Amino acid sequence: MPYIPHTDADRRAMLEAIGVASVEELLAPVPEALRLRRPLALPPPLSEPELVGHLARLARGNRGASELVCFLGAGAYDHYVPAVVDHLAGRSEFLTAYTPYQAEISQGVLQSIYEFQSLICDLTGMEVANASMYDGATALAEAGFMALRCTKQRNTLVISRSVHPHARQVLRTYADGLDIRIREVPFADGTTDLEALRKAVTSRTAAVILQHPNFFGCLEDVREAAALAHRAGALLVVSVDPVSLGLLRRPGDLGADIVVGECQGLGTPLSYGGPYAGFFASRTAFVRQMPGRIVGKTVDAEGNPGYVLTLQAREQHIRRARATSNICTNEAWIALRATVHLAVLGREGLREVARLCLQKAHYLKDRLVALGWQPAFSAPFFKEFAIKTPEPPARLNRRLLKAGILGGLDLGPYGRSLKHHWLLCVTEKRTKEEMDRLVEAVGR
Repeated sequence: MPYIPHTDADRRAMLEAIGVASVEELLAPVPEALRLRRPLALPPPLSEPELVGHLARLARGNRGASELVCFLGAGAYDHYVPAVVDHLAGRSEFLTAYTPYQAEISQGVLQSIYEFQSLICDLTGMEVANASMYDGATALAEAGFMALRCTKQRNTLVISRSVHPHARQVLRTYADGLDIRIREVPFADGTTDLEALRKAVTSRTAAVILQHPNFFGCLEDVREAAALAHRAGALLVVSVDPVSLGLLRRPGDLGADIVVGECQGLGTPLSYGGPYAGFFASRTAFVRQMPGRIVGKTVDAEGNPGYVLTLQAREQHIRRARATSNICTNEAWIALRATVHLAVLGREGLREVARLCLQKAHYLKDRLVALGWQPAFSAPFFKEFAIKTPEPPARLNRRLLKAGILGGLDLGPYGRSLKHHWLLCVTEKRTKEEMDRLVEAVGR
């Protein structure tokens, strides 16, 4: 906060009202091992104009993706955001911190959420969607827990190591301390090892969890994974890039039971990593186990259309022990941006964006292969691909940054076998000249 109004007298009055003599006494219940005992290494106090100037100098050290040619993806993507998205999402009716707890008076917000849900269902091939989740990773973890509730008497989630490692970690965090087993299966040539998956799925498996396109940008055999899961009585959860669905078959048409993903690529800039929104859709048979909130359409006593929150299986409305999730809100504004973005693009527009991503990514890969570099995997890919580099990717990225290019992700920290592997992303924004610049820079 830019201005702190509390005086010493204010603080003393607050402590007295609480019934303690000092801040130290207030913090006494915090375990000693968790408390910071060393003094903070802060500089001497500054006046307000000096502090503002200091913060401005620090801010100038940041360079946003808009100032760089961005080839970094791995979950957050530099897609173009049409001006109409900011215009409509910036209207005062929507740009507010208010969340519709007294929902039925917020008909405009509810209608926008209903349209978001409808678009997500159409996009994924699912029958019902919720109002959105915090982000794609929490949506994936919630999908795993929903599968456990739907299948009952099962305690194992089988997840491929080709799923984003951060999302896998979120799932493990959710499961920590519970009688839930997370079993990971390896990848081979960039996609899930189906033979290993076949051996991992048992009668205790509640769900098989895939990402498609996966962390490496490669396309998974969703239909075969669905068959493996269903033969064992398990569900198939698929995390998907919504932009890819402009070209790829919908996960619902390939046998998925729950489809989740990240909305950021639909109308939200990179924004240094957030806020983003996850989407969550499933088959109608599982709707009563779905986390979050759902907006339904109805009519009033006079026959006029209206929108309501429905099937609110959240701890705010029912007994906590029966709640499907402790996520009791949704990223309504980010979901609105995705709604406007999809409505503006339409089917043909989304297909064109996906086609440009696909073609440009393959152009860049072919240019790098022409340098003598080797693709990491032979599996088909969408807009991201991994390539083996002759020197550490971190060094390449430092050199590219000096040239105004944000390079790809160094995959080395994510596995011993991925050392000297570089994950590059190409969206519709990248031009031939920009891709040639990258090739020239690394070629030197």
